[in-house]
Amino acid sequence: MHMFNAITHSQIYVLDQDEALDFYVGKLGLEVNADIDMGFMRWLTVNVPGHPERQIMLEKPGGPAMSEETAQQVRELVTKGAMGGHLIFSTDDCRKAYETLLSQGVEFTEEPTDRPYGIDCGLRDPFGNHIRFTQPKA
Repeated sequence: MHMFNAITHSQIYVLDQDEALDFYVGKLGLEVNADIDMGFMRWLTVNVPGHPERQIMLEKPGGPAMSEETAQQVRELVTKGAMGGHLIFSTDDCRKAYETLLSQGVEFTEEPTDRPYGIDCGLRDPFGNHIRFTQPKA
């Protein structure tokens, strides 16, 4: 018996949700799934176009989940790339995606590289989260 049948949401911390939208939607080409002011927080999710069943929550560290002291510590760790926030996307053409994003000013940590599983490259979002995208071997 399978208890679960899907992963619907994943979460990463961002320091500015509007800047996150500019990056994830404006540069990476994801689409907004939900942008809801809940009063105590902004529920902001994005997804790969055409795949609303798998959302990424772009969460700003803070209340009500954590104290301001803890939120400050989390913000510092996010900036250092030490929070463990990782996203891995697949693409049909890694080198073309790389060139497109490079022309938009996206800074990469690793150029497209041939790997046993395909071609992939790495970058960090404006907040320090690690992102990779991979063109799987055919």
